[in-house]
Amino acid sequence: MEYPNYPRSDVRRMICLGIEGTAHTVGIGIVDHDCKILANLMKMIDGSKGGIHPREAANHHAENIVPLMHEALGKAGIEYEDIGLVAFSQGPGLGPCLRTAATAARSLALSLDVPLVGVNHCVAHLEIGRKVTDCRDPTLLYASGGNTQVIAYSGGRYRVFGETLDIGIGNMIDKFGREVGLPFPSGPHLEKLAREGKELVELPYSVKGMDVAFSGILTAALQLHKQGCRLEDLCHSLQETCFAMLVEVTERAMAHVEKDEVLLGGGVVQNKRLQEMVRIMAEERGAKMHVPPGPLCVDNGAMIAWTGLIMHGSGLHTLLKDSSVRQRFRTDEVDLPWMEGRAKA
Repeated sequence: MEYPNYPRSDVRRMICLGIEGTAHTVGIGIVDHDCKILANLMKMIDGSKGGIHPREAANHHAENIVPLMHEALGKAGIEYEDIGLVAFSQGPGLGPCLRTAATAARSLALSLDVPLVGVNHCVAHLEIGRKVTDCRDPTLLYASGGNTQVIAYSGGRYRVFGETLDIGIGNMIDKFGREVGLPFPSGPHLEKLAREGKELVELPYSVKGMDVAFSGILTAALQLHKQGCRLEDLCHSLQETCFAMLVEVTERAMAHVEKDEVLLGGGVVQNKRLQEMVRIMAEERGAKMHVPPGPLCVDNGAMIAWTGLIMHGSGLHTLLKDSSVRQRFRTDEVDLPWMEGRAKA
């Protein structure tokens, strides 16, 4: 069975179920046309022993995705027949995880006979943030486990103005935490220890043009830990150094595209010290910082559902033959018909 050529949709009464499954988290979100979040449930694999293995994560998602759907519908107080659209994270991400989410989305859309929309995960972070914070045309600092990018709308697309050259900042923090004995995910524990830091230890400051790199900082920090450097000081120094790098490239991107708003997205941006540093930078520029609520910063199904509604309302949908996952789905490959006339070019 293939989908018909759905016309431009009236989404005034539509409810979308979104499935997130790019990496360690499987999420189900149910959102209506006004971005009222009816349910937003997620479950994360335990990566404390050896990190995240793609196949094990995919098996975790497969075991949990249907129970999460049932639970989400119960929380939303609706039936499956009330769903008018199914959206899924098409990429970027880990192949086995993406395929699990995509298979579930195809199956649900076919069984309900409703349209399917494949969503770019990075764009979804930006769109949910724009909606719930009411910022119009921001520069997005996207800092998560697998992704670290600075994104802004320019020339009809969301452009990547800077990104990590090796690993995401969240991945770096989790690797450091695993080696020094912190629980997974390590970010909140590192943040807590950093508050007790008294000394700023010198670490490599790896900004290369508009891009950043974290593997050298990780290696240096682990070597210092083996040499007996106080853990609290190391956590403090990691935060200060890495966050300063992110703030620098974000500020330069804002200046380049002349934006006066900065939006934070991704799990790492829940860190209060990072928020403080970005806020200070923004205020010094006469700009505003926006941060979504915590559950909408991390990988979640609600952001996929909302972006799916935006896309479908602009006449976009995904045929089954085009629904293959895209592990390297670039942010600047996404068409944005809904942005026409709404943001500065």
